Amino acid sequence: MSAPADLSKIRNLSIIAHIDHGKSTLADRLLEICGAVEARDMRAQYLDSMDIERERGITIKLQSVRLEWKGYTINLIDTPGHVDFGYEVSRSLAACEGVVLVVDAAQGIEAQTLANTYLAIDNDLEIVAALNKIDLPAADPDKYAGEIETVLGLDAAGILKMSAKTGEGVEELLDAIIERIPPPKGDPEAPLQALIFDSHFDTYRGVVSSIRIMNGTMKVGDRLHFMQAGATHSVDEIGTRNPVNSPVKQMSAGQVGYLIAGIKDVREARSGETVTTEANGAEETLDGYREPQQMVFCGLYPVDGDDYEDFRDALEKLRLDDSSFSFEPETSSALGFGFRCGFLGLLHMEIVRERLQREFDLNLIATSPSVNYRITMNGGEERAIDNPASLPPSGDWSRIEEPYLKASMITPAEYTGTLMELCQGRRGQLERMDYLSPDRLEIVYRLPLGEVVIDFFDQLKSRTQGYASLDYEAAGYEPGDLVRVDILFNSEQVDAFSTIVHRDNSYAYGKRMAEKLKEIIPRQQFEVPIQAAIGGKIIARETVRAFRKDVTAKLYGGDVTRKNKLLKKQKEGKKKMKNIGRVEIPPDTFIRALRLDD
Repeated sequence: MSAPADLSKIRNLSIIAHIDHGKSTLADRLLEICGAVEARDMRAQYLDSMDIERERGITIKLQSVRLEWKGYTINLIDTPGHVDFGYEVSRSLAACEGVVLVVDAAQGIEAQTLANTYLAIDNDLEIVAALNKIDLPAADPDKYAGEIETVLGLDAAGILKMSAKTGEGVEELLDAIIERIPPPKGDPEAPLQALIFDSHFDTYRGVVSSIRIMNGTMKVGDRLHFMQAGATHSVDEIGTRNPVNSPVKQMSAGQVGYLIAGIKDVREARSGETVTTEANGAEETLDGYREPQQMVFCGLYPVDGDDYEDFRDALEKLRLDDSSFSFEPETSSALGFGFRCGFLGLLHMEIVRERLQREFDLNLIATSPSVNYRITMNGGEERAIDNPASLPPSGDWSRIEEPYLKASMITPAEYTGTLMELCQGRRGQLERMDYLSPDRLEIVYRLPLGEVVIDFFDQLKSRTQGYASLDYEAAGYEPGDLVRVDILFNSEQVDAFSTIVHRDNSYAYGKRMAEKLKEIIPRQQFEVPIQAAIGGKIIARETVRAFRKDVTAKLYGGDVTRKNKLLKKQKEGKKKMKNIGRVEIPPDTFIRALRLDD
């Protein structure tokens, strides 16, 4: 089976939208209407293959599928909507000539609608806008069509109205795709240039990569050179997803499909990788490859120390499927042996942890999330610190810098005050405020990432009754007056609770953490002081009272010296026990203590 040569009959596009605006449901209807999936095989969120995606109703891994409509081939990519996976969205857009922008007709433009639209504009892609969910009673398509025209500059007359749930207007969308999105360009005779825009690990086949051929032709048996990774592999199988994998003998410029080349490590076939032939290959790589940057770090430890080896094997296996998280061994006096893991964001951290627990049957403790700080030592050496416990004493370094975000929030106007109060309380700097319509506005703040990672998103949603949306992007580093707050149990530091906070917030954080731990830590046979400290200075203290046994209960009067002797003996015993006793810390203490908004 040879590849079709007529580029004018091919359309390559992505669906982009804010979370929960109907991307995956629209993909389901397109599969159904184009006849790619039999009605008896159809299920909701067809392209979302992971259980965790289906349960949460979100797309984590992008998926591609080939559709046929009125003699045209449409290569569709269903992208993740969450900000943590923005890098995957940007790579998938590089493989397209156009996008379908889906906006909820009952909610209008949200933060990630804007972010993804600007990505599409930066990639010079044709945008087909569609208002989804017009079947909802609260839908107001005319109002939000006007909002899209005002904010994004797209002509309201050309905005389609549809319901991905019922199928109304979806055929008109397919016609608009063919009419408005340009066909791909490329020279099948030129040296091979193919872009990898996604990869996953298959236990039996190795790495399966999603590819777009930009120039040239790829055949089964070709020796391929992976330009950024510097690796060489032979093509075992190439083909298209219809949505079932369908092998072909060759693929040429303009086509989208999959590649299997016996690769054992996803890191050799990351998103953005340029593939060419080993002989007479292209000399230039395609634009846009960059390493995914981990933004959030936390320690993961098995509850049972005997599971450490299984935990390490699980991380190695999961890394085969998701190369965007990192891990390295670390030890903690409180938790034993574990790993310091880096993630793209909080949702990514949550998903990796849940997959480790679910797919590998592990019981894990996660320490407080932290970010990557930069310190300048007194001698001028620069270091990166992703674990608060590894921050040197304050006298050894002269400067500390923390990462910042540019956070864009879209909210109904009545919540403006409460949202600004939240951001000011997190050391935010207001950059701008724009009204999208008389009753909705976009607020942009510059915020320290360390103030966002723990509970900012939860607070944002609760303070706006769920109506506000958030998008963010990295915005460099800035020096700050930061200190490490340590928590001590019985004068012994517990490194898992150490955290880096702004000096102005350190007392409030230490006091709140000490009070919370007092409620959580069970009483011991001896009194347990819980202290928060900066360096050697104690800034807050709470005490867990000891169990008290009434040693004088058996006395029935007589000389008071007998009573005093028993009390003195008990006191000495408690003092000795306090010196040698270890505080019992339940495993869920860490999770419960870090829910700061309770």
